[in-house]
Amino acid sequence: MYLCQNSCLESFNQKIALKNSAIALYIKREDQLHPYVSGNKFRKLKYNVAQAQKEKKDTLLTFGGAFSNHILAVAAAGKEQGFKTIGIIRGEELNDKMAENPTLQKAQEFGMVFDFVSREAYRHKNSDAFLEQLNEKYGDFYLMPEGGTNDLAIKGCEEILTSDDADFDYICCAVGTGGTISGIINCSKNGQQVLGFPALKGDFLSEDIRKFAKNDNWKLIADYHFGGYGKVSAELIFFINKFYQQYNIPLDPIYTGKMVFGVFDLIEKNWFPENSKILLIHTGGLQGIAGMNQVLRQKKQTEILIND
Repeated sequence: MYLCQNSCLESFNQKIALKNSAIALYIKREDQLHPYVSGNKFRKLKYNVAQAQKEKKDTLLTFGGAFSNHILAVAAAGKEQGFKTIGIIRGEELNDKMAENPTLQKAQEFGMVFDFVSREAYRHKNSDAFLEQLNEKYGDFYLMPEGGTNDLAIKGCEEILTSDDADFDYICCAVGTGGTISGIINCSKNGQQVLGFPALKGDFLSEDIRKFAKNDNWKLIADYHFGGYGKVSAELIFFINKFYQQYNIPLDPIYTGKMVFGVFDLIEKNWFPENSKILLIHTGGLQGIAGMNQVLRQKKQTEILIND
């Protein structure tokens, strides 16, 4: 049985009306798939959950940081499908700060058990020795990598685009581990260009994408990370809030918000040819807004607007 086979909603393409522009802009509302396993996390987990069931595993184990969308998605999927879930969390200090962390609190409500490890230990999470220790401690489990990217995740992300999306010239999405864009590249059509907007600094993502991508019709635009993963600015928050007020579409500040900001900036700079048809992929992650707003509140900065 696939994750949420009978109860999830369908994503849909929503038109974004632009003033004084010949560009046709749409956003695919993957954030509407599931309240907690939304967007690319739903796609990445779909076939992994099915594989865990096929292997008759009763436990899902994965890795993540303090406000990880992936951690919460695994916890929610596990609860829904009857798995025990274990989260290996980066940062021992978070063990004493659970009350301040809405992501971990919600994952715990879904039954996830946490193992808080030092940042030094976390760097070795993929080593045979570290995984052997986890097997000794927790017994047999189905392993999901940090961020959820593996071959089965790519298979799920290859289902993001449908036949209705064949006439778009550009497909744009945020990039974290490279899994989502790889799936989109693989299911894109001839003549389409896939644009990735990395949320992280550094040029290592291209190599990661090449491990999974079957086509070469893609390009990374690395100018809109706003300082790196988890970093935001007043300009970005202003844009996200204005976008929400104008279109009633919430954007997360870690991934999709940066990508949409980048596309709007490129449109303003006439980067896209006239009469281009562009599809933005909303990859969800809205649960992270609560944690970001905590940080913004502490700094006495403007918070992100969202319907509670």
